[in-house]
This record gives sequence, C-alpha cells and structure tokens, in this order.
Amino acid sequence: MRNRVSRAVSLSLAAAAFAAVAVLSLSTAAQAAPADWPSYIVTVRPGVDPAGVAAQVGGVHPDRYFHHTLNGFAARLSPRQVADVAALPGVVAVETDGTAGPF
Repeated sequence: MRNRVSRAVSLSLAAAAFAAVAVLSLSTAAQAAPADWPSYIVTVRPGVDPAGVAAQVGGVHPDRYFHHTLNGFAARLSPRQVADVAALPGVVAVETDGTAGPF
C-alpha cells in the first residue's frame, strides 16, 4: 500500500511539473521577441526629449535618436507599446519604419 501511495504522489508531482513547463512554454511562445517586432519611427514635438518619451513606456529601447531632420527615435515596438507611445503627450506620430525611394 505504501508503494502505491508513493507512486501516486510521484506521478502527481511529475504531471504537475509537466503542466507547469507546458504552460510556461506556451506563454513564452505566444509573445514575440523584440527582434520580431516591426521598427517604428516616433516623432515628438520640438523641445521634447525623445529619450524621455521612450523611457515612459516599459521595454522601449530605441535603436537610434533623431535631432536634426525630425525630433524622435526609432525602435522595435510591440502593438501594445505602439499604442502606449502614441498616447503620450508630445508625441506627434508613430509610423512604421520603411525605405524611401524617388518620387
């Protein structure tokens, strides 16, 4: 009887561990890595610090800052971060980064 109880406990613990690993794997796989997110150009009003704007939204790590042609930064953003950045005061535009060609 003692063997049955210990075997049942061992199987229950193994099943719980397997379920926990499966849940963690699925939740991690469902989240895209920042390298998979599209790159965006965030333009802020003149006089607003682009680094300060980026720092207001968790997980935003700009690839580069712009201070001459426009005031802003480029960063890979999740859909949630795009919405959060766009809602900040001082943000003029959040646009998908791309290439420009001749007109």
